[in-house]
Amino acid sequence: MPKSDNQKLKIFYILDYLQKNSHQKHPVGAGELMAMLQKHHNIVCDRKTVYSDIGALQDYGVDIVSTPGRNGGYYIASRNFELPELKLLIDAVQSSRFLTEKKSRELIEKLCSQCSVYDARLMRRDVLVSGRVKSMNETIYYNVDAIQEAIAQNRQITFRYFDWGVDGKRHYRARDYQASPYGLCQDNENCYCLAHSPRHGVTSYRVDRMNEIRLTQALRTPCPELTGKAMVEYANRLFQMYSGEKTAVKLCFHRSLVNVVIDRFGRDILLLPDGEDHFVFTADVAVSPMFLTWVIGFGQKAKILYPQSVVEQCKEMCLAALNQYE
Repeated sequence: MPKSDNQKLKIFYILDYLQKNSHQKHPVGAGELMAMLQKHHNIVCDRKTVYSDIGALQDYGVDIVSTPGRNGGYYIASRNFELPELKLLIDAVQSSRFLTEKKSRELIEKLCSQCSVYDARLMRRDVLVSGRVKSMNETIYYNVDAIQEAIAQNRQITFRYFDWGVDGKRHYRARDYQASPYGLCQDNENCYCLAHSPRHGVTSYRVDRMNEIRLTQALRTPCPELTGKAMVEYANRLFQMYSGEKTAVKLCFHRSLVNVVIDRFGRDILLLPDGEDHFVFTADVAVSPMFLTWVIGFGQKAKILYPQSVVEQCKEMCLAALNQYE
């Protein structure tokens, strides 16, 4: 590259170096910038030129702070992502089961590149990916991209769907699937495609179990149940024990489970004290095995009070489980 072209790129090299190497506790001096430009980009300049470039970047809006003194220099004070924001995003990537271990590490590296090398070193120290239950489908990125493209173009998709067998291998279902995708939803650390199927109507598919997704020429089937706020309501019914016919169920929980109840049903749920150690509340739920096992999981700290039909269903489920060990 001609020297003149290098000179034109000088200010970008300075910005890139500051983004990667400057920190409040480790400011970068003008001498370090001059040495970097000469060593890596064959650009020779004086301190006055560096000061001018820093001033131009500040005028452009880059938050570069100058620190005086013998060990002073420059550092970028604010970035696109602040450190707490990056930590939250990295935690989300770590805990997402639908991302493979390989993709998780790649994403975390990209997130770490958004901060200084000093902060990146601290964040990598806390990253734990190995040993977590992760998706084994490396095409997850492409699946998400294909689904979003179909939604943007208002087109249907075809795909193959598989189940895991006891042999640890994929077993594809006999026929190809066709559906009108309307959204992506994450629940219980898995990613789902909310869609309308010609065969099943409004339904959902695990994205990590979809393969060979292709866009068709057919327009999506109109689906009011998955449009606007209705899609949020459907996702709540599907993943938060509200699917099916709603039933008002009265329950008694130990006070230690207040956080659990509010996390599940929201802050608007009315909790009434019942003695010193318990509280009662009524919630509209679908009486499904998912709901019953959720209550049973709390052992003696949770009890269904009403209606009696739901109490009986809970008893039957407990007895059926108990009979397996007789």
